[in-house]
Amino acid sequence: MIKKIPSEAIRVGMFIHDLNVDWMNHPFVRNQFVITDDAAIAQIMATGVREVYIDTERGLDMPDAPTVEEVNAELDAQLIKIAEEPSPIIKVSFAEEMGRARKIHGQATNAVRMVMRDVRLGQAIELEGVAQVVEDITDSVLRNSGALVGLSGIKDKDEYTFLHSVSVCTLMVTFAQSLGLDKELIRLAGVGGLLHDTGKMKVPNEILNKPGRLTEAEFAIMRTHPEEGWQILREIDGLEDIPLDITLHHHERMDGTGYPHKLPGEQISRMAQMAAVVDVYDAITSDRCYHKGMPAPEGLRKLWEWSKFHFNPELVQAFMRTIGIYPVGTLVRLESGRLAVVIEQNEAAMLQPIVKAIFSTKSNTYITPQIIDLSRPMGKGGADKIVGHENPEKWQINIARFLFEGV
Repeated sequence: MIKKIPSEAIRVGMFIHDLNVDWMNHPFVRNQFVITDDAAIAQIMATGVREVYIDTERGLDMPDAPTVEEVNAELDAQLIKIAEEPSPIIKVSFAEEMGRARKIHGQATNAVRMVMRDVRLGQAIELEGVAQVVEDITDSVLRNSGALVGLSGIKDKDEYTFLHSVSVCTLMVTFAQSLGLDKELIRLAGVGGLLHDTGKMKVPNEILNKPGRLTEAEFAIMRTHPEEGWQILREIDGLEDIPLDITLHHHERMDGTGYPHKLPGEQISRMAQMAAVVDVYDAITSDRCYHKGMPAPEGLRKLWEWSKFHFNPELVQAFMRTIGIYPVGTLVRLESGRLAVVIEQNEAAMLQPIVKAIFSTKSNTYITPQIIDLSRPMGKGGADKIVGHENPEKWQINIARFLFEGV
């Protein structure tokens, strides 16, 4: 049985099933291991892990601790309450925007690749291309945020560093816009998102792209990238404070367990708090050379769980309302037994998005794609509902194919 316990309750003889840590590169060789001595407990505590999951069949139990099923049921109930709030207004349809969004996404990826190349070569970074990309992304988000958000979920793990920067930029612009920030702050949020991982170009490739967990020494080097990026970017004439702040502090945590400065929440700017949420969401839902990304709804559930200590809960709620409980590109199972790809959010019904039904689990075959607005009543293109989400790999479904189909 898998149970959740506070880190203070860890005892020698317990089996750690999941460290429940919010950043990918924790300094542990394995995710699952038995606690053999007090030193292991101290190492977990020092890392900033506040709660863990234990396997009571493989180690000591904590009788009153909630099971993972009980934890997830409570988290899902909280997410449903959050979903009752309205989502951002959409000005054009997903299909209308997708063609433009694909072009913008490609241009943004190239822009990041050029920035990273310049850093590697020790050359000056040109901000003109960055500014144009952020402007184009902002325009696309204002028309229909789902198009670029959907594209952000499709990544080649070999180009993760570049695509992650584009995704964080897109999500920061979308987030800032949904919070009602003015145009200049939205632009600065986007620039910060696009450049936030610039310092990773100072991390040796054998560490940055290591196909396995980092050692403690390698982890220490990886943790230098916020300061390295800040040092590089502060030399650029005309680059504003907000992108610099995002670059330096996107790994800080509300409980003071982040890095590089272990700032408590009140000392972390709101924009850096937003970037922390966005950065982790994109990281945990993306495939890496050593890690399979989790489906978007599970990523959002984890963000909400971790907001108890690591993130601003109000901002996590706002982010979930921004992209939806079932973000664009999510594969969902319908009550009818069909599988469908979410292609658009419904402003007043986040749990009832517009989907494209593509597969029958009853006959185990693809079906003629059908657009369904789940918020509409029987006989008007609706009459079905989401009962859960699915992993596309389980069904060998290429989500990109159905997002781009007809565009």
